[in-house]
Amino acid sequence: MTGPDTRPKDPPPRAASPVSDLLARVGRGDQEAFSRLYDHIAAPLYGVVIRVVRDPSQAEEVLQEVLLEIWRLAPRYEAARGSAMAWMTTVAHRRAVDRVRSEQASTERDVAAGHRAMAGQDYDVVIETVAGNLERERVRRCLDRLTELQRQVVTMSYYGGYSYPEVASLLTTPLSTVKTRMRDGLIRLRDCLGVEA
Repeated sequence: MTGPDTRPKDPPPRAASPVSDLLARVGRGDQEAFSRLYDHIAAPLYGVVIRVVRDPSQAEEVLQEVLLEIWRLAPRYEAARGSAMAWMTTVAHRRAVDRVRSEQASTERDVAAGHRAMAGQDYDVVIETVAGNLERERVRRCLDRLTELQRQVVTMSYYGGYSYPEVASLLTTPLSTVKTRMRDGLIRLRDCLGVEA
């Protein structure tokens, strides 16, 4: 007769979250699932966007863009690369950062145009636009070279202003992993962009 089995048991398999299930259905074009997904994600994603944009009317516009992008990109979501909520949070955060950058660039162009008008100088706006686009493209290429988790951690922390514990909570990732991925991601970005240490 043998005693009780004392070998460690495998943890039960993690059940897919309702958000993941709904996102998978949205990826197959299910409009009713999208309506239900909206009920789950609208408030948290608005929170991400308003934190970056800071203007409620612009945040509402950005949220609408985010929801359209989620509908459009849902078929490409891969559960193996991260949770559905983390993926959608990243989409929202990127869209919010893009809006802020666009607004800043517009303001800077307006200020520069005002200075030129006052000084009576001609200025080539095309050169300014091309230079800005090239720099943004360079940063995007470097961000694309990071792992998905590094990219999420860097964008959420650096652009979104989230603390490491907040990022760890949103991505359901251990805090030590978030800190390591942030350090590694920033090193890779620095090397890619050729920034002096």
